[in-house]
This record gives sequence, C-alpha cells and structure tokens, in this order.
Amino acid sequence: MDKILSRDGTVIAYRRRGEGPPVVLVGGALGTSADDAVLAALLEPRFTVVTYDRRGRGASGDTGPYAVCRETEDLAAVVERAGGHGERVSVFGMLSGGALVLEAAAAGVPMDRLAVFEPPYTPGPDGRLYKARCTALLRELLAAGDRAGAVALYLSRSGVPEPTVARMRRAPLWAGLEAVAHTLAYDDALLGDGSVPVERLASVTARALVVTGGFSTARAHRTTLALAAALPRARHRTLTGQTRELAPQAIAPVLADFFGRDAFARLAS
Repeated sequence: MDKILSRDGTVIAYRRRGEGPPVVLVGGALGTSADDAVLAALLEPRFTVVTYDRRGRGASGDTGPYAVCRETEDLAAVVERAGGHGERVSVFGMLSGGALVLEAAAAGVPMDRLAVFEPPYTPGPDGRLYKARCTALLRELLAAGDRAGAVALYLSRSGVPEPTVARMRRAPLWAGLEAVAHTLAYDDALLGDGSVPVERLASVTARALVVTGGFSTARAHRTTLALAAALPRARHRTLTGQTRELAPQAIAPVLADFFGRDAFARLAS
C-alpha cells in the first residue's frame, strides 16, 4: 500500500486501482481497506478507485488523542491524493464510514458527489437514550481492556444474533476484530448523540445519494429519509432485497451510475 501523511502527521495507508474519474471508498466500523476490495474491483473498470485504512486500522497510524476533525483531515488527505491532477473526486461511505463522509463534506472537504449507505444515527428521544447507554457501556468495556466485550457489543447493536456472535468468537477472524476494537470509540464519536446533524449538513453543496436496503429496519429507513431531507442536493434510493449487510454487486451499478454521470464528459472537455 502507498502512504500519505494526514495533517497531524499520522500515516494513512491507501491503495489505488483502475483508470477513470476518481472515487474514494470509506469503510465502516472494524473494517480495513481489504473489506472494500470486492466493491473496488467492480468499480475499477470505469473509475480510479482509492481505498484506505482509517486511522488505527491495518497499515495506518493512530496518533492520539482521537478527534472527529482528525478523521476528516485523514479523508481530506486521501481525497486530495485521489484527485492529484485537479480531478473532482466522488466519495462513498458505508455505515459509520458514511457518517465520516458527511462530517468531512460539512467541514468543507471537496467532493464532486457523495453517496452513503445507512449511516447508523439513532434520532429521536428513544434513539438518543439508546445511543447514550451504548456509548457509556463501550467506554466502560474499553477502559477495562475488554476488547472482546466491545466487539460483541458492536455486533449485537448491529443486529447480529447472539449465537452468531458466539460462533464468531471461535473463528480466526475474531483476533483481527479485537485488534481494532479501540476504533469503535472513533465510530461512536462520529455519530455524536445519535441525532441526524441537520444544521451541519445544510452546508453540504455536493450532490448526494442516500441509500438504504429494502429489508433493512424501519429505523434505517426513517433515518436515511431524514438524511436525504437534510442534505440540500440529495436523493434517496432503496435497494430491493438488501439489508445492512450490503452486497457489493448490488451497490456497484448504483454508484457507477451516480458517480459516472457527466464525469467522463468533464474529463473530455
């Protein structure tokens, strides 16, 4: 992987593949750039696709203390590198990676177009109370060094059944999840108190696509509709048959259409 420095000196590892208009993929909680490989491979025939390890994961560094603005600076550095010769960059974020994309766009990181899939905000009084309780428990687990407990909390919050979590604990992948468990606090911070950040999103000028799965929860549908309403130039899309476990083969053509529209004409002009 190639590497760049974020504003605070943190090393951020990234991988570039394909040819065409630049697209940056931003992963969700516990993920690394390797998790975006299938989607990147589907997009690279039409785009220059950049994937990266968010701070604290994979080959990237992790300068403390954590702050949301530092992660937005990481993404800004990746976007700048992706658009190296002045190209306008599009960005896609999965789940909490989508929240990072929205925070970066609101902070002024230049994006031609942005797309997000189900940023896990929990708006409303009950949602904010739920978020507060989960945040307190996560902090308690991480402070105690209980990385396994933190991962299990995240998975259960994500709707993974307890028997499945128990099986995952015995699988080889569990050690990798525990290794980046501390970054769950970073994703938690990106979501604030759980509310959709309506005021900050009002400043986003990029065209936006907010996506949810047809079989996702009612809360996910309500939240994505609220996000689309908060973004000045957004539209909402429901992918039939999809859940929170989004299939790369389902989202790839949607992104190719949204990011590719007018992009090749701009390159030729």
